[in-house]
Amino acid sequence: MVLWSYNTTPRSTTGESPFLLTYGYEAMVPVEVGDGSLRRNLFVEEDAKVNQRLHLDFLDEARMNSQLKLAAYQQRIVRYFNKKVKSVPYKVGDLVLRKVMPNNIIAQYGVLGVNWEGPYKVKAIFWKGTYRLEDLDDKLIPRAWNAEHLRKYNQ
Repeated sequence: MVLWSYNTTPRSTTGESPFLLTYGYEAMVPVEVGDGSLRRNLFVEEDAKVNQRLHLDFLDEARMNSQLKLAAYQQRIVRYFNKKVKSVPYKVGDLVLRKVMPNNIIAQYGVLGVNWEGPYKVKAIFWKGTYRLEDLDDKLIPRAWNAEHLRKYNQ
């Protein structure tokens, strides 16, 4: 029942249900089949066949429109995200602290452990917001780090 409702509910991104985009027409909900409805009571088989052929002719257009709506939605999401992102430009040689990730937390300290570790030096900049770090003994840190997980070290 959950899968049925998921496939027959119109998505906010496309305005269409996956069922409509697959078969070309809206599905009848189980309640409508059991208790009856105006659509079921006024059903004429010949009209239904003609309407189904018409819907199938326009199915490619409906799919294209849903793709355009999806692309527009994704652009709105990107614009919203980029508006909220605050860039923190670090330069090579800057000292930064690195956020302690959940897989690196020392179990004996629990929630009272440190949240930031370091300081580390910025060794290289891959692209905007992504940095290669090294410790103060010039030992390279294994992976690149996003600026979201770094903050400026103030002595």
